[in-house]
Order: sequence, then C-alpha cells, then structure tokens
Amino acid sequence: MDVLVSGSMAYDRIMDFSGRFADHIVAEQIDNINVSFMVNGLKENFGGTAGNIAYCLALLGEKPRIVATIGHDYQLYFQWLDQHNLATEDIRIIEGEATASAYITTDLSGNQITVFNPGAMKHQAGFDFGKVNPAECLAIVAPGNLADMVEYTRTHQEKGIFTIFDPGQSLPAWEGKSLAQCIAQSNMLISNGYELAMINEKTGMSARQLLETVDTIVTTRGSAGAEVIGKPGSTTIPVVPTNNVLDPTGAGDAFRGGLIKGLLQGLPVERAAMMGTICSHYVIQTYGTQEYNFSQQEFNTKLEEHFSS
Repeated sequence: MDVLVSGSMAYDRIMDFSGRFADHIVAEQIDNINVSFMVNGLKENFGGTAGNIAYCLALLGEKPRIVATIGHDYQLYFQWLDQHNLATEDIRIIEGEATASAYITTDLSGNQITVFNPGAMKHQAGFDFGKVNPAECLAIVAPGNLADMVEYTRTHQEKGIFTIFDPGQSLPAWEGKSLAQCIAQSNMLISNGYELAMINEKTGMSARQLLETVDTIVTTRGSAGAEVIGKPGSTTIPVVPTNNVLDPTGAGDAFRGGLIKGLLQGLPVERAAMMGTICSHYVIQTYGTQEYNFSQQEFNTKLEEHFSS
C-alpha cells in the first residue's frame, strides 16, 4: 500500500537551555519582551514533519512517498534519506530557496520556544496522483505548505484516499472555516492537547461537534498519554515510562509514524496508537527528531511488554 506523507522538510537547529523560561520573563512587561537565553550548544539535525514521519515509518519497514519541497541545500538530506531506503522522487527541489529551518530551544521544564523559517516550504510541492491507486493508499497531511494542505485534503476525499489530518504547528495561520472544511474532508484528526484547544477555538466546535464531521480524533497529551475518541467513546493510551527523557522534540511525529504502521496492518485505532506511543518512547530519549533507532524485534518486544495484545 502507498503511504503519502505530505508536510515539511527542514533542518532543525536544536538548543538546550539550562534554566526555565518563566524565570526570565517579567509578568508586568509581557507586552514588551526583550530576553536573551544562553544555551549549552547547538546541534543541527534532519527534521520537518514529512521527514520525521517518513523516517519512523522506514524503521518500521515501510517506504512512504514524501510529498514536500526542499531547498538548494538538499544534498545532505537526500543522502540521509537514501541511507534509509526512502525515495526522493516526490520531493520538489526549489533552487531559489534554502530548506526550511527550525530553531528550537528547550528549557529544564520541557517548555520550548521555536523560530521557523519556511524557506522552500513557501512553495507548493505538487503531486501526480496518477502514480497511486486510491484504493490502496493512505495519506497523512502534516504541517507544511498551507495551500498544499487544503488541496490535498480535498483531493484525497474526491479520490477516496484514507486521510489523517494533522494541522499542528500550522494552526496559527488557519482561518476557522477552511480548517473545519479540511477536518471534514479527512477520516482522522490528530493533534496534541494544546493544538486541539486551538482547533476548538478557531472552528467554534467542540470535540463532540468535530466528531460529527470526522470519524476519529487522536490527541497526544505528553506524560498523560494519548486519547482516542470515536463515536462509540474514548480510550486513553498511557505513556511508556522512562527515566531518560532528553528531548521531547519529534515525539509527535514518531507517534504518527507508529500509528500509521498500525493502520496499515489493519489494527484498531487504539492498538495503532499504542504502536505510536512506543515510537515516541524511543525518540524522547535522544536529542533530535531522527536520531533514534530500533530494530523491528526491539519494537515488537517493547510493544508486547507494555501493551500485550
């Protein structure tokens, strides 16, 4: 089955702040912020929503199609994808732009400040749907070029492609009506708790009202686990405990990769969410979104250890 992963390709510049942001912000001056944080260093990693999700799927034995744009500095990223048997044929190279870049700083409380330069992501990726059989296809529309996100959800619905809609970091740019329409054109909505609150606010719809337009809502809630809500009711999936949390960046994308793998196997959404939780467990123990690794045997063992079937 073809898996279409649309979203962003980016270079992540990840920094670690050894204090807490809140200690450096004066409440009385919140409308006039001028702060500086000294970080412990900077590490450049491969990232972007499409790249991160595809990487996780590759670890799980899948070969998704990455539908995204990338800049003139694509060479290192393409070499990385090739090492993991991920094709680049559906990635559009924008020669006049640099690859999108995220500058992410995390404090001791796990809070993050991110500055994002869209670069090549300002351009649409385009995709020839004649390459795939809609009946044998699953797609995730992750944060990326906004016009692509609107176009793909509409096209997927027209062609009957099962679609997971993941607006995530793109939410501030959405207008409520368009956001609600994209959700309604999809089979599943996935977000974290904060993002779901933004979706509720922008669309003016509660989770129950959203369920009148989309079959399933999956919400990740950090240490509180993940919640799967469908018309029959809701199920909470607990996290896999660890004493080695280093960096939460990329946990959501890894969750999506595991979730998709479970859906490809025809498993119930709840079981697929358990698989996503296992993937998140690995990524939070590394710095960077594509720095973690596991074998299929390690994954299966961990899954049965914490979520016996």
